[in-house]
Amino acid sequence: MKTLLIIRHAKSETPFVQNDFERPLNERGRKDAPAMAERLLKKKIGIDAFVSSPARRAKKTAELFAKTYGCKDEDIILITALYQAPEETFYEVVAALDEKLDTVAIFAHNPGITHFANSLTPVVQLDNMPTCSVFAVQCDIARWADF
Repeated sequence: MKTLLIIRHAKSETPFVQNDFERPLNERGRKDAPAMAERLLKKKIGIDAFVSSPARRAKKTAELFAKTYGCKDEDIILITALYQAPEETFYEVVAALDEKLDTVAIFAHNPGITHFANSLTPVVQLDNMPTCSVFAVQCDIARWADF
């Protein structure tokens, strides 16, 4: 059994503040990320790995989640392809995950993250994944390559 947590980065500064890749989280984002991580912990959802876009806002969201889970920033796996990734890239990233990992959190951006979430099930269709939202999917598979 494999569980994938798809997490959109927390609320960031408006685009015109800095270039897009370097946009930091705003105050709300810095509060929401650890609060959402706490919610997952309270539900006893463990995370074996944190995988993130290297963009500042996604990376910081992953760092705040990792800290809440007692992990170090160095434990976060940064994947450049997740920045502005289309749906297909998410499948490639998931297929390449280490088979020893059972629950993985991926931190990325819209619109790709919403398209990816929508491609996973015909039952739930999202217009937009809000900032710091979590979409979880559990699959009865032994290998991520079969996701």
